[in-house]
Amino acid sequence: MKKIYLLLILSIFVYQANAQTEATSSKILSKTETDEFFTTAFKKKNLINFPIFRAYTYTDKSGTYNVALTESADTVNKEKDTVNYTIKAFNFKVDKAVTLKKWEINDFKTPTLKGDEKETSIWFWTKYCEFNDLDGDGIIEPLIVYGTFGANGYDDGRAKILIYHKGQKVAIRHQNSVLDPTRKTQVDLTFYSLPTTIQTHLKELMEKMVKNKHAIFPTAYVDKMDKKATQIANE
Repeated sequence: MKKIYLLLILSIFVYQANAQTEATSSKILSKTETDEFFTTAFKKKNLINFPIFRAYTYTDKSGTYNVALTESADTVNKEKDTVNYTIKAFNFKVDKAVTLKKWEINDFKTPTLKGDEKETSIWFWTKYCEFNDLDGDGIIEPLIVYGTFGANGYDDGRAKILIYHKGQKVAIRHQNSVLDPTRKTQVDLTFYSLPTTIQTHLKELMEKMVKNKHAIFPTAYVDKMDKKATQIANE
């Protein structure tokens, strides 16, 4: 009886320890919370020059992090939508003693050459951005999605899916097109080394983007990804 009691106590202890280790959380920062952390001085020091479109905070067993998605907000078009030529994202690990930048994302719309404007704007697709522990190891995998508008809106713009796993950035880059031959998807080889749960989650995200008419992937792209293809196009 005593042995059973000790085993029960040990089981409860292990369960509680695991629960505490693997507990994660994330949320969107309010404007007040954003301004409290990303002060004018902090932004100047870290070269955050664009307006912060959205900020997040997340906590996992490795610590607490604050993320800022910034967009250049260069002009406003005739539909009164903000037009961005450049975007940047910043991830900072928050510590009592020091704040350390963990990674930064920089990208821009295709430049206009000789009056030929291939893309009109680039922005973060926050509908798809998330901060969750996708493989259950107690560490959150930041997932950032953004894209561009082409002459036909989403139909010939670009989309990029970025995920950070154990500090490594893995990307899926896609060129939309109304023409089959110019519709292409590039998958980092490291994608296929990700845990199966993360691979599945990203494939489901791609399906959601198709359903929402934000992406037109090449024919049979799922089958090709199942075969670990890195360059996917219509044959």
